[in-house]
Amino acid sequence: MAFSSKTEYGLVALIELASLYGSGGVMQVGEIASRQSIPERYLEQMMTSLRRGGILRSIRGPKGGYQLMRPPGEILVSEVVGCLEGEFSPRELSDRETPEFQALHAFAGELDRARFEILEGTSLQRLVERRDALLQAQTMYFI
Repeated sequence: MAFSSKTEYGLVALIELASLYGSGGVMQVGEIASRQSIPERYLEQMMTSLRRGGILRSIRGPKGGYQLMRPPGEILVSEVVGCLEGEFSPRELSDRETPEFQALHAFAGELDRARFEILEGTSLQRLVERRDALLQAQTMYFI
């Protein structure tokens, strides 16, 4: 139940951009791709989808790039997942109606609902804070 590579790359790029939100900074796709070892052309597709989804804005020109449209605390991970993977839809039931399949499908539905609730309850800001805590722990380790 991990993220697709598309969503993973998109979220990593958004974490990078969220770090610049307070200063109004922008970042180019090439810089993010280089810093995160992500294929630039593939990342550009994610950024275009996120721009169309109202999560990013693009700024043209030699000092242009991308920036978040809203504060990181207002961008939910569920919104990013929906933008990059399509909206959440419940699994279709199979033709098999045995109690075993019914039990398994009910359990899968519970997993889907729990995942959705976690994604709805997690903002981009929370991911930035987790990243910052990891960076701080690494810094402390090397002192």
